[in-house]
Amino acid sequence: MPIDLATALGAELPAREFSWTPTDVQLYHLGLGAGARPTDRAELAYLNDRTPQVLPTFATVVPTLGETEPPRVSFPGIEIDLAKVVHGHQEVLVHKPIPPTGKAVSVGRIAEIWDKGANAVIVQEHTVTGSDGEPLWTVRSSIFAKGEGGFGGERGPSARTELPDRAPDAALLTPTLPQQALLYRLSGDRNPLHSDPEFARGAGFPAPILHGLCTYGTVCKAITDALLDSDANRVGGFRAKFAGVLYPGETLRTKVWREGDELMAVVTVVERDDAPVLNDVTLYIA
Repeated sequence: MPIDLATALGAELPAREFSWTPTDVQLYHLGLGAGARPTDRAELAYLNDRTPQVLPTFATVVPTLGETEPPRVSFPGIEIDLAKVVHGHQEVLVHKPIPPTGKAVSVGRIAEIWDKGANAVIVQEHTVTGSDGEPLWTVRSSIFAKGEGGFGGERGPSARTELPDRAPDAALLTPTLPQQALLYRLSGDRNPLHSDPEFARGAGFPAPILHGLCTYGTVCKAITDALLDSDANRVGGFRAKFAGVLYPGETLRTKVWREGDELMAVVTVVERDDAPVLNDVTLYIA
C-alpha cells in the first residue's frame, strides 16, 4: 500500500506502558558483549545483580522487552513489508540516568516522512516518562523503506557531520561474537533477518546480520569504556546513522574525536577493508 502522507505525517502512535528490572539490564548488556573482562570491576558494573549501571542505549529495547513476535511496520497510513526495511538512524537523549528498575510510559508520533524517489524515510519520535511523572528520555529513529518512495513528499535533508581534520583521539577495536545476534534478540527484537538464514538470503544478505541497534549499543559501550572511564552516567545521549551491515563474529573499528562535550566517531568493519557500519556518530557527554 502506498504511503498516505496526509494520514501518516504527525500521526500519534499508541502509548505503551512498560517496566524493567536489573535482570533485563544485565541481559541487554550481555547482548552488547559486556562481561568479556569478567574480573574487571568497571566491566562488572554493567552486570550487577541489584544495581547495574544502565547505558542510555537500553532505551531502544526496553519498551519491547520480552516480545517474541517479529516487529511489524504498520502505522496510520503506512504498511510496509518487513523485508524492505532497514534502520536509518537512531538517537537517544536521556534527561537523567536510567535507573536499574523502573516503570514508564512511552508516547510517540510520526515526526517526519521523506520521499527519496524510489525509497522513503520514516522518522519516529517517542518521549518516555517515569511513574513519578518525570521525563526519562527521548528517542528519535528513522527507517529506510526500499521501493516505498514516489508518494509526492519532500526529499528532506541529506547533510552529514564533518569530522575534525586531524588524527583521531582514540582508535578502538571491538570484536563481536558469532552468536551475538541470537543473544541480543532475547531483549525483544525478533526480526528473522538476524536469526533465519533463509529469510536473510531473501532480503539480499548471504547470512543473518547483526541488529543495527546491537552495533549501536556496542559502540556506545566501547566509547564509554575507553573515554569516559566506563561510567554510563556520563553519557547524556548517543546518535548514529546506519551506513552498512555487520555480520556476527566480525570486528568493529571505531575512530573517535573529542570536540568539547561531544565525542564524534566513525565505525567500520575490520575484516571487509573497513567497510562503513556507522556514520555521524556522536556521544553527548552529560
